[in-house]
Amino acid sequence: MRAIFGTAGIIFATFLGIILMTTPDTSAVEQDDILYIDLLSGRIVIEMRPDLAPVHVARIKELVREGYYDGLKWHRVMEGFMAQTGDPNGNGSGGSGQKLKAEFSNEPHVRGIVSMARAPHPDSADSQFFIMLGDNDGLDGNYTVWGRVLEGMDFVDGIKKGDMSQNGAVRSPDIIVRARMAADIEE
Repeated sequence: MRAIFGTAGIIFATFLGIILMTTPDTSAVEQDDILYIDLLSGRIVIEMRPDLAPVHVARIKELVREGYYDGLKWHRVMEGFMAQTGDPNGNGSGGSGQKLKAEFSNEPHVRGIVSMARAPHPDSADSQFFIMLGDNDGLDGNYTVWGRVLEGMDFVDGIKKGDMSQNGAVRSPDIIVRARMAADIEE
């Protein structure tokens, strides 16, 4: 192969292969299962996974359609771990007031996975969720995975990080400008 393409050709072909493998294909996903989260820096596109967590996905859609997440802070962000939001109090102490029964799955907590935050009790998830900035198999089977980032991980990576000595609490945190379901947006 090296004789035909040379080293530069092999590197380019490898790079092109990586690009093609990581380019999201939303054509097979129902528009009602695509969530847009707009930040000041750009848009995060999330594929919701009702096959893994139907009750959680339904509740997130309901909250999104109420405008619940608009203006909420990314209050806990830990470098290489996760970025958390969904608390109307902006400090991790609040929620929408509706606790959800856990829907744990075997889906791994890898970079780009979207999962529910919760208190120690398994059935305590409410409105707070986090996006994985790195892989963490210690969360697998213990938190409800309900989506994955299809586009915009660079914007997730750019969310202001918190103080590690303060459990990731962020001073002057970034916000969700707007969250919308793709199916609700008129082109």
